[in-house]
Amino acid sequence: MSWGTELWDQFDNLEKHTQWGIDILEKYIKFVKERTEIELSYAKQLRNLSKKYQPKKNSKEEEEYKYTSCKAFISNLNEMNDYAGQHEVISENMASQIIVDLARYVQELKQERKSNFHDGRKAQQHIETCWKQLESARQQAQIRHQMAEDSKADYSSILQKFNHEQHEYYHTHIPNIFQKIQEMEERRIVRMGESMKTYAEVDRQVIPIIGKCLDGIVKAAESIDQKNDSQLVIEAYKSGFEPPGDIEFEDYTQPMKRTVSDNSLSNSRGEGKPDLKFGGKSKGKLWPFIKKNKPPPPPPASASPSAVPNGPQSPKQQKEPLSHRFNEFMTSKPKIHCFRSLKRGGATPEDFSNLPPEQRRKKLQQKVDELNKEIQKEMDQRDAITKMKDVYLKNPQMGDPASLDHKLAEVSQNIEKLRVETQKFEAWLAEVEGRLPARSEQARRQSGLYDSQNPPTVNNCAQDRESPDGSYTEEQSQESEMKVLATDFDDEFDDEEPLPAIGTCKALYTFEGQNEGTISVVEGETLYVIEEDKGDGWTRIRRNEDEEGYVPTSYVEVCLDKNAKDS
Repeated sequence: MSWGTELWDQFDNLEKHTQWGIDILEKYIKFVKERTEIELSYAKQLRNLSKKYQPKKNSKEEEEYKYTSCKAFISNLNEMNDYAGQHEVISENMASQIIVDLARYVQELKQERKSNFHDGRKAQQHIETCWKQLESARQQAQIRHQMAEDSKADYSSILQKFNHEQHEYYHTHIPNIFQKIQEMEERRIVRMGESMKTYAEVDRQVIPIIGKCLDGIVKAAESIDQKNDSQLVIEAYKSGFEPPGDIEFEDYTQPMKRTVSDNSLSNSRGEGKPDLKFGGKSKGKLWPFIKKNKPPPPPPASASPSAVPNGPQSPKQQKEPLSHRFNEFMTSKPKIHCFRSLKRGGATPEDFSNLPPEQRRKKLQQKVDELNKEIQKEMDQRDAITKMKDVYLKNPQMGDPASLDHKLAEVSQNIEKLRVETQKFEAWLAEVEGRLPARSEQARRQSGLYDSQNPPTVNNCAQDRESPDGSYTEEQSQESEMKVLATDFDDEFDDEEPLPAIGTCKALYTFEGQNEGTISVVEGETLYVIEEDKGDGWTRIRRNEDEEGYVPTSYVEVCLDKNAKDS
């Protein structure tokens, strides 16, 4: 099988066929080029997709990604980013191994084809010239019949020459040229097949890596631990409070003497008794009809009581006549305190005092750890500068040691500032850890604090203001109006008998009872116990017949009478 013998008269068709083969090769190059562009575009879109769903640094969203489900999602994004990189590898390999190589080969193929067909046309022109000479001789033979012998000789000579050239054309030149064209076309076909194999091999080479990427995604999905994530949610949002306990039955028929404090309703005793009417515009507190705030008691004896500036808020007053509770309920407007530090969009306090105890402790501990890391970083920098200064002292040609003094002083100053900041947060942390009760006591001491942070009624919050110890008080105008109610209450209490003493107690610390219902005690003072701690961290004591109130149980050492214990 040879194009030189089988296709000796198909010069034009072979020219078209070879041009078509080159066009097919160029089309394949264009196809591979567009594939590489698609791979790059796909890889870019994958990277943008991975980047789009990556958590932003230093944001609340980044803190939420500590859960395993979120970590698995981050792993998926990272694997997807690597997956995009493999598509970029495919594009680069196809461009370098196929497009560039085939483009160069097409140019060489075009040049070779041009040379071969140039030789073919040259051979055609040569045979056509010989044919023209033969025709001319024939014409001369006819015209010059008289010169037949000479013309016949010339004709015979030219005929022999033409037959020789024709034999060379069809049996030597053209077969050789067409054989070269055949070899060229076969090399093109082989090269195209090799390119197709390379095309498949480029994909095959990255299949293991793609498999690893997919395995990583599956592994990340299998690493999701719903129980651990649920536990992390508990740790992230646990307030440290316990649900409020049952409200005890209160016998309002028992008499009670109350202590006189700055916020007590009895401050108005001695003032005139204005007439009270139902439906009045009194803005007083709903005491004692609404349960008062009862935060956990102060820290135990191991912690300094000075950590709590004004002590805990006073507990509710008990044993009030029900008629006065109803009277005050009808003449008072319900209200709720505005938690300004917790309002939406408000600035977070530096000591995180707006958070519940457990969350505040976590935030303060996290802040202390961050500051310690900053201090360690600055100390490492200081050590490095000190070592560099020693090197300069030993080798002055390397640098001036004095040039590092300013930097060293600046780093030392930064360390001192960070230490002061750390001490401040550690003091707050110690205060919080001191305030938090033991886990075994927490259930009975948190119910009051839970109520204090969730008041049951709502009214005008603009009338509230925060007190320095974290409790919430009303405007002075409201307190003055409440004093009007106190006159009627106190008159009925004057005739009631005080509760009997059930034991004595000794004050372990000085406590300033500045809130309503509390009583101030001095360290070492001995007083009478008239009501035990009912699980809320407060003990009711009496100094004399006219002065009684609540103090934190951890501030006193209680000694009950034997009869009281038996009863």
